[in-house]
Amino acid sequence: MSESIEAHEYEVVVVGGGPAGMTAAMYSTRLGHETAVVDRGGGRAAMMQEVHNLLGVKEDTSGAEFLGIGREQLEEYGCDIHRDKVSSCSRDESGRIKLAGTNATYTTKKVVLATGFNDVRPDPPLPRTGRGLHYCLHCDAHMFVDKSVYVMGHGESAAHVAALMLNFTDEVDLLTREADINWSDETATMLEGHPINIIREDVTGVQNGDDGWLKALEFADGTVREYRGGFAMYGAEYNNGLARELGCEINKDGSIEVGDHGKTSVEDVYAVGDCTPGHNQVPVALGQGAKAGIDVHFQLRDFPRDPSVIEEQGAVRADEVPGIPDELLEQAVDFHTYG
Repeated sequence: MSESIEAHEYEVVVVGGGPAGMTAAMYSTRLGHETAVVDRGGGRAAMMQEVHNLLGVKEDTSGAEFLGIGREQLEEYGCDIHRDKVSSCSRDESGRIKLAGTNATYTTKKVVLATGFNDVRPDPPLPRTGRGLHYCLHCDAHMFVDKSVYVMGHGESAAHVAALMLNFTDEVDLLTREADINWSDETATMLEGHPINIIREDVTGVQNGDDGWLKALEFADGTVREYRGGFAMYGAEYNNGLARELGCEINKDGSIEVGDHGKTSVEDVYAVGDCTPGHNQVPVALGQGAKAGIDVHFQLRDFPRDPSVIEEQGAVRADEVPGIPDELLEQAVDFHTYG
């Protein structure tokens, strides 16, 4: 006989515990809605050695520390956090969304997908991620001002990132690693007009310094080239399976199509963060999560009650307010009781 798994019901369920997802959950929880985050763990933010470009957060803060503080904040406000992997989803007869996880099921009125994407990693040998191998130009270019840098890839994005890095340093190599070139004639002309070395030989070894950072790369022709770090540009694999299952519109690149405030093409379904188009930045993710959380509140809040409902059901009674659930009300009172 198979063991039964737990069943949970919420007003809002956020799938994904990165910056965007947790911010959406923070807003919906603080605005009085029973909310849960279902997080399988990992993710791009968790891998960050240092948090960059986030006002008020020092750069010696790791991604894991940043996310850990976020989880503590959510729990203090009354948000439930489940470590689980959601594998499928559907609508029940009442129109609510049911999410099936490994450990439990989660039924909700609104779902926020914050499922992110995975950077496509090139074949090894490779430098350590965050210690010489990077994926985000806007996050990490500042680290390589006046340093020797590589860009790894053989497509349009690799060529253009190599050119962009000339804004920060005069030592840029484009490593194609014996792959067939996949950029246009126009891009080839652009490369010829910039001081970028195109290295076609494959990487055969990595040399690290005593601090663990990349020191040099070894190549198939026997040469050794020193680099402080660089970027791998091989595209992204979007985690859009749940969005597809719910019927959301998907863009050609695999990202989830969203409108204002993270609304997808499907009612009651939002998407935020790296699984959507746009800049893959923590501050951007925080803003997207906040906007989605606010919009969810507008859709779920009890008051002001629509005049047509008042006409049908009568005026709002005193015992119907406040609209916040008792458990969240008590937690909010405790949270704001000082001294």
